[in-house]
Amino acid sequence: MITKTIDADIRHHRVPTSLGEIAVAEVGSSGPCLVMLHGGGPGASSLANYHQNLPALARHFRILLPDQPGFGGSYRPTQDDLDYRSITEITMDALFQALDALGVGTFHLLGNSLGGAAAIAMAQTQRERVTGLVLMAPGGGWLPFGPTPTEGQKEMFRYFNGGGPSETKMAAFIRTMVFDHKQFGAEVVRERYEASLDPSHIEFYHRYNAAFAARNGMDPLWKNLHKIKAPTLLLWGRDDRTITLDGAQIMLKQIPDVQLHVFGRCGHWVQLERRQQFEHLVIDFLRELA
Repeated sequence: MITKTIDADIRHHRVPTSLGEIAVAEVGSSGPCLVMLHGGGPGASSLANYHQNLPALARHFRILLPDQPGFGGSYRPTQDDLDYRSITEITMDALFQALDALGVGTFHLLGNSLGGAAAIAMAQTQRERVTGLVLMAPGGGWLPFGPTPTEGQKEMFRYFNGGGPSETKMAAFIRTMVFDHKQFGAEVVRERYEASLDPSHIEFYHRYNAAFAARNGMDPLWKNLHKIKAPTLLLWGRDDRTITLDGAQIMLKQIPDVQLHVFGRCGHWVQLERRQQFEHLVIDFLRELA
């Protein structure tokens, strides 16, 4: 059974799947369904990533915000899970099951970073269901020209190691995610730090980082970019130090129906640093597909 609680305008679902329970926030009731997938940094969750964008987007879409396996209120994949499948494969399976349980057929899909990798995999696998795709500096479909791991990836791997989490390390992590860290003060750092302290999330993150290293990074989703059928909008910060803009070239060459918008003076978190432009671009792009 899918259970719900009502908190202001956001409905909270706990959706059982064969892998484990997926937490899904929902806002808006009319318009096409838009599924929004968060990134993979410490303390990340769907609402933490996108809460500031919901007032604008919910006027046009029924928005579903799943916490991916390992994050937020969703279940934590075990070591056996990660030995058998990649986190992208696990996430894709769990999210398709959750959407089926919620009665969602076709949908628009938006993903950032780790969530962008899941979005690419979903758009490659059940091509007819994804009607529009927005990718913000996605993992997996990106081939960098420079060295890896990148500066941002190093901060992510470092966060739970070397003495464990701290507000100082969270501040350093956020500085690599954005162009101008001064707009994200001590309160933002503290909130994100506190969200990262769940022991089960920390345990998962150690397993995830080890599995990531054992697999030599993300799944090579770039090999099948040509399979994406959905019209695709790429959003990228020119100054992204986590998934760098140079890696977008293969996506521009291989995705059949694709366009790219680049933001100067912007890092990895486009939805925060360029909030209004992000919202306008997403709304205009997806509404043209209706």
